[in-house]
Amino acid sequence: MNKSIVLAASLLALLLLTVLSVRVGAVPVPFGDIGSTLLGEPNKSYFIVHDVRLPRVLVAILAGMGLAVGGVILQGLVRNPLASPDVIGITKGAGFAAAALIFLFPGAPGYALPMAAFAGALAAFAILLGLSRRLTLSPSALALTGIAVGAVFQAGTQYLIVSHPADVSMALLWMTGSLWSRRWKDVLTLLPWIVVLVPLVWRLYPKLNVLQFGDETVTSLGVNLRGERLLLLLLAVALAGISVSAVGAIGFIGLVAPHIARSLVGAKHQWLIPVAALLGADLMLLGDAVGRIVIIPREVPVGIMTAVIGAPYFIYLLQKERWKLR
Repeated sequence: MNKSIVLAASLLALLLLTVLSVRVGAVPVPFGDIGSTLLGEPNKSYFIVHDVRLPRVLVAILAGMGLAVGGVILQGLVRNPLASPDVIGITKGAGFAAAALIFLFPGAPGYALPMAAFAGALAAFAILLGLSRRLTLSPSALALTGIAVGAVFQAGTQYLIVSHPADVSMALLWMTGSLWSRRWKDVLTLLPWIVVLVPLVWRLYPKLNVLQFGDETVTSLGVNLRGERLLLLLLAVALAGISVSAVGAIGFIGLVAPHIARSLVGAKHQWLIPVAALLGADLMLLGDAVGRIVIIPREVPVGIMTAVIGAPYFIYLLQKERWKLR
């Protein structure tokens, strides 16, 4: 399939889903009001579009891109199709650290949340590496170890919920993953990280391509394997941590988006990274839009909708790896 066409189609889908996501909800917004709001003209839907749905949509796009690109990095580094921020516990670690900051230090400044989420994601991955002692795990071992690490951090988050019952509603939304009540301050917190880190990852695509050849081949080419892996791992952890700090523990975006992208454009990261980023944003917007209309006037958190899509896909991948071993 022509890679340029796939990239253009992914971008077009993003534009269409953006408009759809702004329009749908408990109060549908006419297309004319969306256009008027974007032009700065007053209309009856201005508050809903400008102050409620636009920031929500932008947070969804940015977080979807961050989780998807983080998944691309992890799958490329460990050469494992089951590697993703949520499957190997990074998302749960970031969620625990962010929840701890919210519960224990409610007066902390806004910029502290992404830093806490990054620290939690880094801690989760450090524990995973300590348990595995190597990066080239078998798919099943990586999945099981990551699930165990994630379970520990999720247990910590649940303890915080029990210890702070007054904030239980917010905590449950956080654990599920939600875009509810996102505002422009959330966009401004997330935007600089994604705008800097995603292009930086793309600029490093030659390194990701080389790392696909195996450790011995890469070392023979004179590449500092340890240093390159460390840099890319830190970028993956940062993208996952920052994204989770904005939307909560949303799963499967970092697993599904890279796989779909790889099936469309192949394993060359100069194409895989941008297509996966767009598809991650597409999946996040689609899940959020469907979640807002399925039980109007209530809404289903986007984390549940992405799990409905991602969990069966994860099972399919496990079965696929099992068939390979036969």
